Amino acid sequence: MSLDPPTYLNSLQNNIRARPIPWEGAVRAGTITENDLKRIKAVDKVRKEQRRQTVESDQDAYRSLLLGGDQGKSVLESAAKRADVVQYMLVLASDLINDTPSLASALLEHPDPFKPFLPLLSHSTNPEDPIPLLTSSFLANLVSSAAVDSSKPNPNTDEALPKLYNYLSTLTKSQDSSLQDIAVQEYSALLRTKKARELFWKQREDTVNPLIDILRTAAGAGRDSDSTMWSGGASIRSATEAGLSGGVGLQLLYHVLLAIWQLSFEGSLVGKDLEKEQEILALYTQLLRLSPKEKTTRLLLSTLLNLLTPITNRSTLLPIATTVRLHALLTNLKARHLTDPDLVDDLSSLTTMLSDYTSSQTTFDEYASEVLSNRLRWSPPHRDANFWRENARRILDDNQSEIPKKLTEIMQKKWEDDKQVLAIACNDVAWLVKEAPEKRGQLEKLGVKARVMELMADENEGVRWESLRAVGEWLRYSFED
Repeated sequence: MSLDPPTYLNSLQNNIRARPIPWEGAVRAGTITENDLKRIKAVDKVRKEQRRQTVESDQDAYRSLLLGGDQGKSVLESAAKRADVVQYMLVLASDLINDTPSLASALLEHPDPFKPFLPLLSHSTNPEDPIPLLTSSFLANLVSSAAVDSSKPNPNTDEALPKLYNYLSTLTKSQDSSLQDIAVQEYSALLRTKKARELFWKQREDTVNPLIDILRTAAGAGRDSDSTMWSGGASIRSATEAGLSGGVGLQLLYHVLLAIWQLSFEGSLVGKDLEKEQEILALYTQLLRLSPKEKTTRLLLSTLLNLLTPITNRSTLLPIATTVRLHALLTNLKARHLTDPDLVDDLSSLTTMLSDYTSSQTTFDEYASEVLSNRLRWSPPHRDANFWRENARRILDDNQSEIPKKLTEIMQKKWEDDKQVLAIACNDVAWLVKEAPEKRGQLEKLGVKARVMELMADENEGVRWESLRAVGEWLRYSFED
């Protein structure tokens, strides 16, 4: 998986390569040694092939230059007070391992390969400080090459990754899309092994959450404003331009989707919590509606397939996928002229999976899934008198009253950004009281009646109307009693 280097980082590295460094003065000051200078000059500003041959002929010397050894400190440690030298050496170090992959393996064989580098990640709290930025780039390349070259676990790498993730998370939380893109591309370079993905997930508050926030912005919904996602109102084509109106460029969107796709290979580990904490299915369904390119659509579909495929996830995630109308959207997608064969295969697999699931579901199952998903929309059962006549008592009693308890939990929230949820909940309460009046006491014990009466004073007209209707049903049976 090869990504073009971020423009900002590439420009920074080129500027540093072009700077003149007074090396002889650094030797006289004791910042670096004569041997250090000799090795630097042998590989500095030369053709790649010449550099590779030089490093391969004396690999131990270049490992000592960067990491230290019996002959002295790493050049990064001895030159710690010279920011210009440290920046230059970080760029040169990246060039060396890119041009000579065997050097990366030699560095990782060192007993403590990350010692000179990890402290540089906290060199400054300024996200634009070149030193931590260049350090993270070097470390991402080094760890990535290790993942490609060896399947053996490396304790040093496992220890370094959390610190590198922690630094990169500060970039994803910044408002600068260039810095965000650098971090996300480095995440992708790192997320090549199971262990790396597990550590990434373990730190998800810092690693995953900012990426999801970027996707929410691209979808046009903040963390606390998801009514757009759940309404399913946007068509596939009409929302294309709106998808990037939050300032999220196509390149950044693609790279974030790529990182989440890599994480989704641990679907059994992350699937349920991604839904519980991030409502990932509603978010990805909305992003599918807005997806401007086949390459973003491919990543969205592949991620959904990775999350829905594990048997352990299906009972939790498939009902929610139905609630957010993913199946209907996939059917619309199949009508489009799609050229990517992997995309077409994933689309077919997802459609079949959801078709098999929905064909086995009753209207009661669909309603229960919607309530238990923690979000309500005006789906057909809510206003179907026959549905309530046939299912009201089952709803109240099924699975130790799980549904009314969940309905109560939903009603206790304020839903400032989606008042429709409260209106629908009051509608359902009205039907339950009407069709199963003898169960009124059960709802009152849960606090439903008191909450419905509070909502009669809500600022939203729809909520006031539905709560008034629910209270009216209560009063009607109270008078009859």
